Amino acid sequence: MPQSPPVVASSKGSGPGRRPTISDVAALAGTSKGTVSFVLNDRPGVAAKTRVRVLAAMAELGWQPSMLARSLSISRANAIGLVLARTPDTLRSDPFFAPFIAGVELGIAGTDAAVLLRFVESVEAEEAVYRNLATARRVDGVIVADLRCNDSRIPLLAELGLPAVTLNKPDVPSPFIAVCNDDLAGVVAGVEHLIGLGHRRIAHVGGPSIYLHADQRKQSWETALRDHGLEPNLFAEADFTAAGGAEATRSMLERPADERPTAIVYANDSMAVAGMVVAQALGLSLPRDLSVIGFDDSELAAYVHPALTTIRTDPVAWGRLTARTLLDLVHDGQRVETATVGPAELVVRGSTTVAPTTAAPTTVAP
Repeated sequence: MPQSPPVVASSKGSGPGRRPTISDVAALAGTSKGTVSFVLNDRPGVAAKTRVRVLAAMAELGWQPSMLARSLSISRANAIGLVLARTPDTLRSDPFFAPFIAGVELGIAGTDAAVLLRFVESVEAEEAVYRNLATARRVDGVIVADLRCNDSRIPLLAELGLPAVTLNKPDVPSPFIAVCNDDLAGVVAGVEHLIGLGHRRIAHVGGPSIYLHADQRKQSWETALRDHGLEPNLFAEADFTAAGGAEATRSMLERPADERPTAIVYANDSMAVAGMVVAQALGLSLPRDLSVIGFDDSELAAYVHPALTTIRTDPVAWGRLTARTLLDLVHDGQRVETATVGPAELVVRGSTTVAPTTAAPTTVAP
């Protein structure tokens, strides 16, 4: 006998007077949405008592499965995609993506969804992957990370009709949900912490300007300095790697003593730790001669010497919320304009202190 197509339901949002959803049925029955779907489609593996609870919850809520969602479920891939255009060097050095991906996995836990993860080395290769994913219907939606200035992926994904969630808001018109992490407040807090310690020559070692978050962090550093009457003229663009951070730091510290920075704010912890090593190798005492602030609060930050003052974010929570937001969109039809994780916060440790006096500046070793 031919089997009927699987049945799922869509959601119309939340609030008084809304239609009940499969999530409501699962919550009332004390089970998962997947179990509710199994009961609806009379699949094996559900205990008799659980089946009775699900059917009773459906009756109590007056819930009926959506025929539109039922038809869409037939072609569902039960996978979400994450494509990263990063070189092996930057991926190996970046402290953000491992915990973020762990958060994505937490977000899909308890569902039958999977994560399709691809790494490519160019923008062109990344866009080709998106076209393939859409054509082959290998994923139900994608997470768009590393937003770029004037990002061409936004119109491409809209053209392909591929549902997406972006990490932060792009600077081009976008039809997609943005899951935002307010890390700019953390940069401002870091700069103001240094100004409060008497620093006036505060440098920034940033990431590649092609990335929107790198550009925005630089702008936050500039704005914070200008708000205190200081000129943001000590900037070096690096690539988020330890090697890039080391090179940028050396170029900063080889300036004449009255021109080099007394403090540096880095775009991630990897570059900050590398910069600390370079400064110490050049004969500087940290934090007496140079204060350092990182970004991410990676696990290593608390264990280097001196312990790294840094800007803490929560990539695990960001990954979890992003995955849940995308699944709610592609499986239940739930849509929000934006979702936000908590703001970044400054964590003060041993790598920052009062600015050095100008009477006897430390000489940098050749």
